[in-house]
Amino acid sequence: MASRGSARPNGLGQTKICQFKLVLLGDMAVGKSSLVLRFVKGQFDEFQETTIGAAFLAQSVCLDDTTVKFEIWDTAGQERYHSLAPMYYRGAQAAIVVFDITKPETFERAKAWVKELQRQASPNIVIALAGNKSDLAERRMVEYEEAQTYAEDTGLLFMETSAKTAMNEVTASSRHYVDRLFDPDPQKVLLGVIDMKNAVIGNNKQKANLIVLGAVPRLLYLLQQDSSGAELRTECAVVLGSLAMGTENNVKSLVDCHIIPALLQGLLSQDLKFIEACLRCLRTVFISTVTPVQLLYTDAAVIPHLMSLLSRSRRTQEYICQIFSHCCKTPDHQTILYNHGAIQNIAHLLISFSYKVQMQALKCFSVLAYENPQVSMTLVNVLVDGELLSQVFVRMMQRDKPIEMQLTAAKCLTYMCRAGAIRTDDNCIVLKTLPCLVRMCSKERLLEERVDGAETLAYLIEPDVELQRIASITDHLIAMLADYFKYPSSVSAITDIKRLDHDLKHAHELRQAAFKLYASLGANDEDIRKKIIETENMMDRIVSGLSESSIKVRLAAVRCLHSLSRSVQQLRTSFQDHAVWKPLMKLLQNAPEEVLVMASSTLCNLLLEFSPSKEPILESGAIDLLCSLTQSESPALRVNGIWALMNMAFQAEQKIKMDILRALSTEQLFRLLSDPDVNHINQIMSSHGKQIMQAVTLILEGEHNIEVKEQTLCILANIADGTTAKDLIMINDDILQKIKYYMGHSNVKLQLAATFCISNLIWNEEDGSQERQDRLREMGFVDILHKLTQSADPSLCDRAKTAMQQYLA
Repeated sequence: MASRGSARPNGLGQTKICQFKLVLLGDMAVGKSSLVLRFVKGQFDEFQETTIGAAFLAQSVCLDDTTVKFEIWDTAGQERYHSLAPMYYRGAQAAIVVFDITKPETFERAKAWVKELQRQASPNIVIALAGNKSDLAERRMVEYEEAQTYAEDTGLLFMETSAKTAMNEVTASSRHYVDRLFDPDPQKVLLGVIDMKNAVIGNNKQKANLIVLGAVPRLLYLLQQDSSGAELRTECAVVLGSLAMGTENNVKSLVDCHIIPALLQGLLSQDLKFIEACLRCLRTVFISTVTPVQLLYTDAAVIPHLMSLLSRSRRTQEYICQIFSHCCKTPDHQTILYNHGAIQNIAHLLISFSYKVQMQALKCFSVLAYENPQVSMTLVNVLVDGELLSQVFVRMMQRDKPIEMQLTAAKCLTYMCRAGAIRTDDNCIVLKTLPCLVRMCSKERLLEERVDGAETLAYLIEPDVELQRIASITDHLIAMLADYFKYPSSVSAITDIKRLDHDLKHAHELRQAAFKLYASLGANDEDIRKKIIETENMMDRIVSGLSESSIKVRLAAVRCLHSLSRSVQQLRTSFQDHAVWKPLMKLLQNAPEEVLVMASSTLCNLLLEFSPSKEPILESGAIDLLCSLTQSESPALRVNGIWALMNMAFQAEQKIKMDILRALSTEQLFRLLSDPDVNHINQIMSSHGKQIMQAVTLILEGEHNIEVKEQTLCILANIADGTTAKDLIMINDDILQKIKYYMGHSNVKLQLAATFCISNLIWNEEDGSQERQDRLREMGFVDILHKLTQSADPSLCDRAKTAMQQYLA
């Protein structure tokens, strides 16, 4: 950057003065003037007046022996002043282009300003892109990653900021801390790092400033140099850990600077304090949701080395177990940890004298056992100081233990039970785990604990009727769950604002957990379903839940409705009284796939012949909606669409059946019949077999091209794989004669498809195969098959031989 100043005499020596012209550009109302005001005067005005033309301000920043003077031109954003802009950015050494992260159109306008600067401003101009109003992140419309990618591609500096909160305001002190990292004296560097460590404690603004100014690459460089000395390397790891405790953007910046490989390399040191500092920093980085956990598994040598470090100290045990519990997200991760001896290396830590070590080891086992039969079966037989691991978990659920420990131990036993390693009638489940989880649902527990307890209990009892019955009568659980819907609690005084904020934060999670547990409780038992529905305003809560803003709550609500819809009595009464089909139909018109699958499955129940909801659902245009589901890419949605149409057509008027066939179309019906992912041939043939046979006959008789007829014969072959369909084909002489005709056709593709039909009809392993073989022999099919075994086409020859073998078997 060009300097327009020179060294001048000063009473105490020489101070270098650099002077630069800085211009701010951007759309109107993005906060340019507010950013300048914050930088120059440290102030923020909620009602900043609109700039007319441009405003000029100046600010000086002292950096060691240099004074940097900025001549700041704050330009107006209105379009009518655009023509004046070149006058202000002409000769500028730097420009900041500002956009509002809540208004995407200002980001597009910022791109236009960048193009203009790159085309018309000084070729050496330094351009920075600033996303302002980061304090309004909940209204964000421009993603951080999108702007960052654009800046990188265009060669710009980029940061998000807030004139209101002064986020990312780079101060002289921050620059001073970074400059000290480059001092040639190692002792001064060490003192600088220690001062930086003290300066960032609890100061997210300072952390962000240091990252923007490039502190991280320098800290990583010092950390990786053996010449730095153990104390300096350790302090660098500590500072990096503090920076990682800031915002998600801080963690992203650290990960982008390749902090994880550097810290993992540091674990090869022999210095225990340095190892602990690296592990503590790694723990902090991996705890963040923005860190890709796969980075832990990139180098195959990392996990074995971490296992070897478990014995070094209590801190290494705590940090490593915490890293494992946060980075074990998939079955592959479970397998890697299991294969490298995680169970054997961590089991003894459950009886550590350190509570922190015990808890992190316990959390490790919960993530290892989740939906993993191999791990769970192994855990059942593990001994810890002569005691079975399951009994250690039971002791950890005792009422005198911390709630966190009780809940995590209950999770371990729940996951082992669901994986089949512990029987559902085992005392440790019925008498210990289930009551413990019910306790977690009580009013006395924190909201987070109540959510965790309810969701874990729902998972435990989901497949087992007896556990559902026991849970339903334990500590008035069904009534207790009704309290989950009463948050946020009403407030009458300003002193309750913090409580209100806490309740709001967890209100969605509470409703989701309650719906999940009600769904599991009512999965099988009619009496339990009745108790749930009779609970205070339950049906109103479900109907309200189907329209929640939270996708997770909507999904849980529809799962609860699906569970309760298995009740014939409730379909006739409560469901009809509350018209639950209305929000359900609305949900089916626009929802994520997971919600659609559960909602369409529930609709199948509402369309059963004894359901009074069937008629209004029909009148609401359900046929077209369900037919559209049969065209979904999801096999589950296609199945649900078909089942719902079958239920709709059962004992319905002829007009409704014809409407279904018309909306579905013959072509789509054939596609579904040949669908490899959907097992429903018998059901469809039972309802629409005659119509399908008529359609097949018409196509095979008509003047269609070879490809259409081949496809029709292949569909018929797939149909012939179902029991009901076999019977319909065998009693239809017209169809059999057409199959026989195409077996002798001159086109090999048609011969193959027709032979495939016969092969499925006479297959020995199916019921009634002998009768079908005899009938087809009488019709001359065996003679045709014998001739086809001599075919010059190898595929046709093999297909005929396969069919003939059914007669010879």
